Amino acid sequence: MQTKPFGTTGLATTPLGLGLAALGRPGYINLGHADDLNQNYDVAAMTAHTHRVLDAAWEAGIRYFDAARSYGRAEEFLASWLIARDIQPDEVVVGSKWGYTYTAAWQIEAEHHEIKDHSLSVLQRQTRESLALLGPHLDLYQIHSATLDSGVLDNQPVLAELARLQTELGLHIGLSLSGDNQSETLYRALELAETGFRFDSVQATWNLLEQSAAPALQAAHEAGWAVIVKEVLANGRLTPRNDDPNFAEQRLQLGQIALAKNSSIDALAIAAALAQPWATVVLSGAATVEHVASNAAALKVAWDEATAESLTNLIEDPAVYWHTRSQLAWN
Repeated sequence: MQTKPFGTTGLATTPLGLGLAALGRPGYINLGHADDLNQNYDVAAMTAHTHRVLDAAWEAGIRYFDAARSYGRAEEFLASWLIARDIQPDEVVVGSKWGYTYTAAWQIEAEHHEIKDHSLSVLQRQTRESLALLGPHLDLYQIHSATLDSGVLDNQPVLAELARLQTELGLHIGLSLSGDNQSETLYRALELAETGFRFDSVQATWNLLEQSAAPALQAAHEAGWAVIVKEVLANGRLTPRNDDPNFAEQRLQLGQIALAKNSSIDALAIAAALAQPWATVVLSGAATVEHVASNAAALKVAWDEATAESLTNLIEDPAVYWHTRSQLAWN
C-alpha cells in the first residue's frame, strides 16, 4: 500500500487506516459487536484479540492507527502491540483523542459510557495519560467530537495549551467531528487560522448515507489539513448485518452493485470514501481479522462516477442519519 502526505505535517501514511473504537472496550454501538469479540470480555483475551487484528492490519499494509482516551483500553492495547512487535515511531502514524472520559467500567451496559468534557484540566490530564502509554509513537492528538456548543473552539486556555503541545512537544493537533453540524464546526475551526491557531487535521463522518460534510472537508483539504474519514460503514448499517426491514431495498441495491464489481458491500462503501479527492486516510473500524481482509479489498474496487451516481438515492437527511445512529444499541 503506497503512502501519501498527511496534509502539510511532513508525515506520510497509507490511505487506509485502522480505528480502535470497537476493539478497546466490551460495549460499542456497531451492529454485531458482541459476536466480533466472541462475547469474551476478559482483558487478556481482548488484548490478544486486538493484537491479532492489528497484526492483520499491518500485514495488509495499514500504517495509520487511531485511538482515543474514551475507547476503554484501546491506547493500552495499541501501545503493547507496538512494543511487542518492535514497531518504531517512524514506521507508523498514530493518532489519539482527548475530551471524553471512559466511564463504563468495562461493562456493556452503563448509565454513561463516556463523559464529554473539553476543559483545560481534562486536556492536561489526558495528554499525560496518552503520552504515558504511547510515548514517542503519538503523532496526532485530536479534540474528540468538537462541537460549537461545547465552546472548545472559543476556549483560549485550551487553544493555548494545544499550541504549546504543537511547539514544545511536536504533536500535531487535530479535531474530530460528530453530529449534524459537522460542517459548521469545521468552518469555525478553519477560521481560527486567522487568529493564529491552525489545526493540522480533521476527522469526520462521511459515508454513502451521510455526505453533508463534503464541502467543508474539501475546504480543509485545500487549507493543507489532513482529512481522516470515519464511520464509513455507518456502524454496520452499510454491511449485510443491517437487517432493518426499512433498509431492505437499499441493502439489495448495494449487494447487487457489489456483486457486479466482484466485491463486498463493506469494500464498496469504503471504496466510495477512498475515491473522495479530499480524503487523506479512510478508517476501517475492523473488529476481526476477517473484517480487515474484507475492508482492505476496497483498495481494488473499481470506483467510478457512474457507480457514485447510482448510489445517491441512499443519502439521508443528516438529522435523520444522526437520529438513527443515536438509537443504535450498545452491545
